[in-house]
Amino acid sequence: MTDYFSLRLTEDEIRNISSIGLAHLGDGVYELLVRAKLCAEGKATGKGLHRATVELVRAPVQAQLSQKILPLLTEEEQAVFKRGRNANVNAIPHNASRAEYQQATALEALFGWLYLHDRKDRIQELFTIMMED
Repeated sequence: MTDYFSLRLTEDEIRNISSIGLAHLGDGVYELLVRAKLCAEGKATGKGLHRATVELVRAPVQAQLSQKILPLLTEEEQAVFKRGRNANVNAIPHNASRAEYQQATALEALFGWLYLHDRKDRIQELFTIMMED
């Protein structure tokens, strides 16, 4: 049985995943971190949790928060970020500009790539910086 919590792919297999695929996975990683953060902070109601989560996972907010970590990325991480930013997306949500959506997709692609490389420590480091006031 495949362990999808600790998926192990070869470098070639990871490289063959599209930018959109990396972003799809990274979206889940990012949202899980947001949900865990909000629960740990004591958001009590389901409605409050949902609203707070939606606020932090919106493309404009992700784009803004990603600016905090850009100077800290390694060359390899920058390349993945740029690959995600340049992904061919067809539908842009009405609450985001194309540039914001591209930045959010780039962040999600980076988180997906880091997850597949089992770099949860690095994801945590970047996420913590993004959430600092």
